[in-house]
Amino acid sequence: MEVLEQDNQRSRWRRTLATVKEPQAGVFFALSAFYFAYCARPEDWIPGLMYVPMAKISGIFALIGLLMAAGRTKRGFRDLPREAAYLVGIIFLLFLAGALSTIWRGGAISKTIDFCKVVVAWVLTFMVVTNFERFRRIIFIQSGSVALITVVSILKGHSRPRLEGVIGGIYSNPNDLAFAIVLSLPFCFAFLLRTRRLLAKVAWGLSMLAMCAALFLTASRAGFIDLLVTGAICLWLFGVKGKRIHLVAGAALVALVIGSTAGGRLKQRFEAISEADPESTMDISARGSYEQRRYLMIRAGEAIVHYPWGLGQDNFVIYSGTWREVHTSYLQLAAEGGVLALALYLAFFARGFSNLKRLRKLPGYDPEVQLFADALFATLVGFLVGSLFAPEAYQYFPYFAVAYTSVLYAMAKEKQKEQEKEKGRAAVLRPPWSGAPVPAGPREASQPVRSPSAILRDLR
Repeated sequence: MEVLEQDNQRSRWRRTLATVKEPQAGVFFALSAFYFAYCARPEDWIPGLMYVPMAKISGIFALIGLLMAAGRTKRGFRDLPREAAYLVGIIFLLFLAGALSTIWRGGAISKTIDFCKVVVAWVLTFMVVTNFERFRRIIFIQSGSVALITVVSILKGHSRPRLEGVIGGIYSNPNDLAFAIVLSLPFCFAFLLRTRRLLAKVAWGLSMLAMCAALFLTASRAGFIDLLVTGAICLWLFGVKGKRIHLVAGAALVALVIGSTAGGRLKQRFEAISEADPESTMDISARGSYEQRRYLMIRAGEAIVHYPWGLGQDNFVIYSGTWREVHTSYLQLAAEGGVLALALYLAFFARGFSNLKRLRKLPGYDPEVQLFADALFATLVGFLVGSLFAPEAYQYFPYFAVAYTSVLYAMAKEKQKEQEKEKGRAAVLRPPWSGAPVPAGPREASQPVRSPSAILRDLR
């Protein structure tokens, strides 16, 4: 009976989170439009939209939405968690580095102004996503958009080497495309396991297959390492701990099939690290890329030593002398934003793990909440490992992931407070004639119950 009561309590908590009616539907629509414009890049594959500045329009709508939401939602600026302050601090240090830059001051400040949109989206996400239905919808927009982009990339550029430049923006570089795929795969996994509809399961399954195939086609070594780490965590959490062993067997079969059919270029790029075929253009390019990355890491270390306050955003490509980014997010941010910016960067993502840890300790931990919490854990671990091999410090997806952990933890705390208030009201408003049993004190509970005849004998 106790187990059934706990399950009912968890189900009620989930239903309450999903059905709470929130105001500011227009603001949430503006936030959803921003997510879609950033994640789906509709101007790159929908005819007629290439001349429409979708990113700028959605950014303006998000900013207007933030101004409209101020003081009118359940959460305000005072409720923002510590990680929001860390993110604002990173932006401030990037502006400071740009202002002090001796390389290209105007370009650094311009790039930082463009990067500021992530703060607007982050804060608006925390303030507006106040129930589980909106939480699922936002994650659905991200994961569904990336799945759609991978399908479009395969269809439009299957003959193009490494799918380079098929989609613009954050997906133009093969490494960036592979990184976005890996960071969204755990959410696709969660939606696949959550839904009970066969058609939806098939759709999510095929989407994940397309995403894995696209990742192999990019021949991104950093993306492949990231996939191994993130995939292993997902299989452990969803397959082994979740007692779904068939997922492990299915993933092994998929990896074998896709690796043998689409992993040729990726294999060549790994082999070229140790030995390159002088007659192979692919091997020469891969070996040169490896040597160049070593050089860029050394140059980034020199920049950090000589300019500990930072060179300014995107100024390292000029400082390096090769017009290339250093393929490590930590060195990228330290060289361009300064050592303090790197410290805030690490503290920011540490808060994401802290939110998930505290969430698990709250009562009424719902299975569906656990599903998405596990997906977020896999995404964050995959990002931290993948950041060692790719310059992704300014990509929005990892910042969104931390925002999701903050939202999930805030919803759980709010629900816990509501339950405590309801219990307090019930205890105060319950009348004495309600027939509820009054618990006995420690002395009363220890004394045996005496019959009326025994009491009369004592009186005599």
